[in-house]
Amino acid sequence: MKEVLSNKMLEMMVNQGLLKAERLERARKVCPPDESLTECLLDHEWISSESYLSFLSDFFRYPIVDVSSISVPADLLSLIPTGFAQRHGVLPISRANGAITVAIINPADVLLLDDLRSITDSTVSPVIALPKVIRQAIDRCYSEVSIGNESMQELIDEATEKQNDSGKSSSELIRLATETPVIKITNALLTEAVRRKASDLFIEPWEKKLHVRCRIDGLLEDIKAPPKSMAEALVSRIKVVSNLNIAEHRIPQDGRFRIKALDRMIDIRVSIIPTSFGEKVCLRILDTSTHQQDLKGLGFHPRELERIEQCARRPYGMILVTGPTGSGKSTTLYSILQHLHDETKNITTVEDPVEYKVEGVNQVQSNDYVGLTFSAALRSILRQDPDIIMIGEIRDVETLDIAIKAALTGHLVLSTLHTNDAASSIIRMTNMGIEPFLITSSVLMVSAQRLVRRLCHHCRETYTPPEKLIIDFRLPKDRKYTFYKPAGCALCRRTGFAGRSVITEVLLLTPKINDLIVKQETADVIKATARKEGMTTLRESVIRKVVHGETSVEEVYRVTMPDPDTGTLLEI
Repeated sequence: MKEVLSNKMLEMMVNQGLLKAERLERARKVCPPDESLTECLLDHEWISSESYLSFLSDFFRYPIVDVSSISVPADLLSLIPTGFAQRHGVLPISRANGAITVAIINPADVLLLDDLRSITDSTVSPVIALPKVIRQAIDRCYSEVSIGNESMQELIDEATEKQNDSGKSSSELIRLATETPVIKITNALLTEAVRRKASDLFIEPWEKKLHVRCRIDGLLEDIKAPPKSMAEALVSRIKVVSNLNIAEHRIPQDGRFRIKALDRMIDIRVSIIPTSFGEKVCLRILDTSTHQQDLKGLGFHPRELERIEQCARRPYGMILVTGPTGSGKSTTLYSILQHLHDETKNITTVEDPVEYKVEGVNQVQSNDYVGLTFSAALRSILRQDPDIIMIGEIRDVETLDIAIKAALTGHLVLSTLHTNDAASSIIRMTNMGIEPFLITSSVLMVSAQRLVRRLCHHCRETYTPPEKLIIDFRLPKDRKYTFYKPAGCALCRRTGFAGRSVITEVLLLTPKINDLIVKQETADVIKATARKEGMTTLRESVIRKVVHGETSVEEVYRVTMPDPDTGTLLEI
């Protein structure tokens, strides 16, 4: 394969400050003659991935794509032989109107482009990605075609033959759980969920079949499932690797384990509960490679981001993030910690479980079985002279009471609550028995948030919204709007969406809000006053993203509830 970066291109990168001259010289000395200098620079991080892709895109005028999780139909892959794709670093990713889009490692190889036109008998539109990512995608996509459903069926048949339809003892379950076909099927299901960038994998026994689904961008998608007869073997396999009681089927069990999938280590959190037709398994997939810890990269509106950062800079007080399970609360807290961390601060967390490791932060895993509850851990943490404390979740009044006292005695406390919106959190705390004056003295802000799906920017389609929609969204009528809707392409697995973005309403405890809390006013009154003081609601936050082309109208109604009409128009 020809070198991607020519001497002229390398010189341009040095002149543009994208590559240091001394690093280039060092790479030329250490890179073996039979290896790529370009990939040597990338592997040693002597040139950043972002700089490399941006330079290539500007130089060749080709777009950048993320092929790390792309799904390519078998008929499209058949256009380019496996050996040719692996040898030359090319991957077909989509086809439309007689043109084929191909991810290519070396866009400078004009002879290769001619060969691709001849092989595919199509016009070729190159796109750019990192060499390593393209190679991994080639191996994955072509191996998926070669494995296919037939090989999976062979594994299922092999595992089924070894099962006994009668009741299984503990030793029999252990034997089944350690059989090679069952191990491969379990690994295949997990790998597929990781490939799709799922947050959860569900194995659900129904009356006549086994249902396997994964949650992607908040919605569930089916995965090809083994037969119902394999349910016990699969659950037993998961129990074995999670160190759970394989003979216990009557009570819920929780555990965790790690696997290697797609060349990276993945943490899996396990929850098993008994149902009418067997044990249901929920596997929470904690993939650090997709975890966003940059507060600015989560999708907050600049005004909301400024409010969060302003409160996070306070020396003491409490910051609460609220929302249902799966709304990104923990990610927001981790990002705030990452934003605050420096060598001068003592930061400690107590979590259940510790989902992601944060460098420089002392993270404590709670364990109710040995008495290390949130409240017990907090008492000990306070004796360690912390500057910042993060509590994974406030579940009871004892934990809330200690957290408020910590916020009142010179500590910055971050935590989460399960409530529908920001104002409801105040009512929740008073219902838990906390005096209103303690809330007003300790809480700095409450942020309620949800996650909405981002439209795929490679295939989204424009349209002019109807006037009724403009009225419903309370948008100014003196301007023209262009909305976007999902279309679907190979890069987004035909869904029209790729990734998620946060929407939020940030309730600052201003003097007016504090007065209402002391008077024990309702959540509606608190919310109405906060809106007058400039708070953007969840519904308004997602409408802004629709106007800016980040998400679709359907997400507005799927994720948020309507606000009371105040008669004022939404500021875009």
